[in-house]
Amino acid sequence: MVGRFWLVVMLLFRILVLATVGSDVFEDEQEEFVCNTQQPGCKPVCYDDAFPISHYRFLVFHVVVLSAPAALFVIFAVHQAAKPGHGGAPSQRARRLQPFYVGSVVVRIAAELGFLLGQALLYGFRVQPLFVCHRRPCPHHVDCFVSRPTEKTVFIHFYFVVGLVSALLSLAELAHLLRKGPPPRAGCCHRPQERGAAPGQPAGAAEEPCCPPPRGDLTV
Repeated sequence: MVGRFWLVVMLLFRILVLATVGSDVFEDEQEEFVCNTQQPGCKPVCYDDAFPISHYRFLVFHVVVLSAPAALFVIFAVHQAAKPGHGGAPSQRARRLQPFYVGSVVVRIAAELGFLLGQALLYGFRVQPLFVCHRRPCPHHVDCFVSRPTEKTVFIHFYFVVGLVSALLSLAELAHLLRKGPPPRAGCCHRPQERGAAPGQPAGAAEEPCCPPPRGDLTV
């Protein structure tokens, strides 16, 4: 269930927002980056100094990396189900796939935290309207101006908060999976034992559970 909430956050507040709003916010990022000099080559060098990686490309790469573990797990699960003799009961399939699903969640958490840290280190939490550049071939300290800094700052704050919510959902899902443990083996519970009931016990007392009751299925 927690994985479904993460998927909703991913689709609505990341992919949809980035495709509809993010492209308009950052599409003129380089064209509207204006510097008060006509020195050839100065503006591209200053833009590279101000934004080592484009905001929009960084966020798109973030979405791709976060989607990769879930997509690879789905491909692996479909491949395993298509193998002869690997179908079995749903509990058996869930038991075989759960370690791989837990691994995909761990990779997703590591990628999420890594990108949040990278966003904080590369851009901070505020887009400054003025950037002072003093790299060659600029002849002196050059003032460069960023377009729509307030709008970009609001978008960066929104995306960072969504990232924190997504990381918390992934951590909650990992804790739920570790607490739940692997699904029980099919057909092992309440299996009659070969020996009879002890004297003085009812006939049904010989049937004891050989494994813990199921505590839920694997959530993909």
